[in-house]
Amino acid sequence: MRAPWPSTPYPLGARWDGRGTRFSVFSRVAERVDLVLLDARGAEERVHLPERSGDLWHGYLPDVGPGQRYGFAIYGPWAPERGHCCDPKRVVLDPYARLLEPMKRPPPAQLLSRVVDERFDWGDDAAPRTPWTRTVLYETHVVGFTKRLEAIPPELRGTFAGLAHPAAIEHLVRLGVTAVELLPIQAHVSERHLQKLGLRNYWGYSTIGFFAPHPGYAHAPDDAVAEVKGMVKALHAAGIEVLLDVVFNHTGEEGPDGPVYSFRGIDNAAYYRLDPDVPAEYVDYTGTGNTLDVREPVVMQLVMDALRYWAGEIRVDGFRFDLAPALGRDELGGMRADRMATFFQTVEQDPLLQRVKLIAEPWDLGDGGYQLGGFPALWSEWNDRFRDTVRAFWRGDAGLLPDLGRRLTGSRDLYASRSPRASIAFVAAHDGFTTRDLVSYAEKHNEANGEENRDGHDHNLSTNHGVEGPSDDPAVREARDRHVRSLLTTVFLAQGVPMLLAGDELGRTQGGNNNAYCQDNETSWLDWENADAALLDYVRRLIAFRKAHPALRRRRWLRGTVQEDGYPDARWYRPDGGAMQPSDWEDPARRAVALFLNGAAIDERAPDGGPLVDDDLLLLLNAEDHDVHWIEPGELGDGWQLALASTEPARDAMVPARSVCVLLRAGRTRAPDADRS
Repeated sequence: MRAPWPSTPYPLGARWDGRGTRFSVFSRVAERVDLVLLDARGAEERVHLPERSGDLWHGYLPDVGPGQRYGFAIYGPWAPERGHCCDPKRVVLDPYARLLEPMKRPPPAQLLSRVVDERFDWGDDAAPRTPWTRTVLYETHVVGFTKRLEAIPPELRGTFAGLAHPAAIEHLVRLGVTAVELLPIQAHVSERHLQKLGLRNYWGYSTIGFFAPHPGYAHAPDDAVAEVKGMVKALHAAGIEVLLDVVFNHTGEEGPDGPVYSFRGIDNAAYYRLDPDVPAEYVDYTGTGNTLDVREPVVMQLVMDALRYWAGEIRVDGFRFDLAPALGRDELGGMRADRMATFFQTVEQDPLLQRVKLIAEPWDLGDGGYQLGGFPALWSEWNDRFRDTVRAFWRGDAGLLPDLGRRLTGSRDLYASRSPRASIAFVAAHDGFTTRDLVSYAEKHNEANGEENRDGHDHNLSTNHGVEGPSDDPAVREARDRHVRSLLTTVFLAQGVPMLLAGDELGRTQGGNNNAYCQDNETSWLDWENADAALLDYVRRLIAFRKAHPALRRRRWLRGTVQEDGYPDARWYRPDGGAMQPSDWEDPARRAVALFLNGAAIDERAPDGGPLVDDDLLLLLNAEDHDVHWIEPGELGDGWQLALASTEPARDAMVPARSVCVLLRAGRTRAPDADRS
């Protein structure tokens, strides 16, 4: 048996230095740790790691390099009733592994870690560093976006290399988005109940390797790390940032009876939150059976090391944190999403993470887990209040004007201590109906998920316009088209940061499935062949319009106060041209309103330090089920021209039912470089 050389305990994981590899793994409960090396046929060689520094077991092997398959055997207590699950017969994953691969020999199917050569030629790569005010997020999936795009070679579809292909990037550039927010690309597994049904976890919210790219998304799995870096480099070259959806609240090892891949077999009681009264049970704030315990220093270090790795070594530009409140729960399970929680303090002081975009999904599934508006200054949040209000408003629900006003102007009631960019404005995301399905289905249709349609949200705020599902009725189709455009238009006219769900620009449907997490098939993949070309063209123009008008994407809050030019910076109006009064806001039957934005009253500076000015804009929103005659407010003066409409405008100053029109008064003081802000 080989004897490892002495080594340092840090950094954790397997690090090749050009001559050999240093291995280090944490376990507080272990009595002995063996490094298990496996050859191509799966034959094992066990190498005892005699060095222990605190709770870190480590050693250096001079003749081991990239490509080597390995894992660890942990000799320690097997006492599930006390929260310990060590079994030296089982080879467990390195929590810091940079690359994973499935073991070729069953039973049982086992994941293995791989030593990698992390060298990569980044050339002249430079992060776009798009400011929040210029950011347009595009939530997408590596497989779903590329799987059916015929311009990509067949062997690259569904892979990181496919997303880096010029055909994929061309769509993103022409669309005008500035950042892709990728559903989880870290190595993940499928839950056991899905495997029994012959399904897989398509979304990827079941992580098992926080440092490793998912091997199933790589064209060349043995070179997956370089492939991910190449994808990031190609997107950067096109001016597109890369944000990752990360899952640090739980793992794919599931609940007490779940599989043992890594953390559970290394030190279950350290990595997971256990019930203090019944250590065999897990505390579950995630709905998946377990919760990572970031109160533990070693777990906090794991999360922070992973974030730094992806931001530093892989050069991604930001993160969206799944069920983010779970990372801020205290000893008693109380929720602190503010800067006082240790996790958020740690992120906020990190010099690397201070420079990337941080987005929270501001809820988890535990008591007190809904924390919308409660995150620290550096964070933005998925604004589900925006989503629900806008959906309900355009569905025709009553009494929504006050809340619509708050959402359209950036949700100051939620983010007053920050700025409008804290609000990620969206009407559809991966979890729920697509925008097309919001106007085509009154009920969810999740039968294909194998749970008898019990899964997924029931509160969708959707409508089918009289027909459930597809329809050939021209009137129904026209109403749906108009509804989709009005929903998307509201997103891109709102203060804050807009997010578009991939495929919404194409009119994508999931057939009414609002929880397609296990549908790795045509249900979830973008249908490029049947794309709605007219809608795609409209969304392109919509994004371009937003980019051209800094009045729509202010850094600071609107105040409604009169400026030096005699106009307010913003003011709300009725269709009759009169300013909205308190009684108007309180009228539940009112479903039409206009917002004036003063392009000369942007109290900010352009990137070059000069004044930031724009055209004047008047946003007309009519959610009534009939056309509304609109009178331009006399106090604003004349010179207004139609700039944008979600449907063909009617004559004689009529704004069509369930539609948006934007009037523009060109440049009283417009600066030529205003669109660069």
